[in-house]
Amino acid sequence: MTCRREIDQTAPSPFSTTEELMRDRAGSSKCAAREESMATGTRAFSKIIRERRRQLDLTQREVARRIKTSTPYVGHLESGKRHPSEKILSRLAEVLRIDRRELFFLANPDTKVLLDKEQPPVQESSAWEEFRKDTSMHRLHRITAREMYMLSQVALMGQVRTSRDFIYILNTVRQSLAS
Repeated sequence: MTCRREIDQTAPSPFSTTEELMRDRAGSSKCAAREESMATGTRAFSKIIRERRRQLDLTQREVARRIKTSTPYVGHLESGKRHPSEKILSRLAEVLRIDRRELFFLANPDTKVLLDKEQPPVQESSAWEEFRKDTSMHRLHRITAREMYMLSQVALMGQVRTSRDFIYILNTVRQSLAS
């Protein structure tokens, strides 16, 4: 359901008072803000699933087969033209190896807004941004450009909470490759 409606400029006004007109305009601006929020969330969702599919070197056809839907539908999800059902969202999270909860909030930005209103906002900076800017840590741990790229991909998954976690992940990867 959308908030937009077409208005016939030649038709008489359905509002009996200026107050009703003002209430309707206020409602329209709320609808516009909500639609803009949803569009932003949809773009983020679309971008994430497209990037993640490419990272995993999967085609839209392969993803469609694994989540039991059509290839054009996956294309529509990636372009923001369609919204996934919870069942498709769950399968997509599994195939793309993305946290279901994060993917749910990306696909349903209004839900996150509602939850955020219930909790006081927490001011914290991005762990990836802190880590990326800390060049002394990069030198200390001799982090290569390829390793930084790998860690940036890990950051996209949204599971890392502190810059120290990046070092732990890096050392774990280094040890597993050395074995």
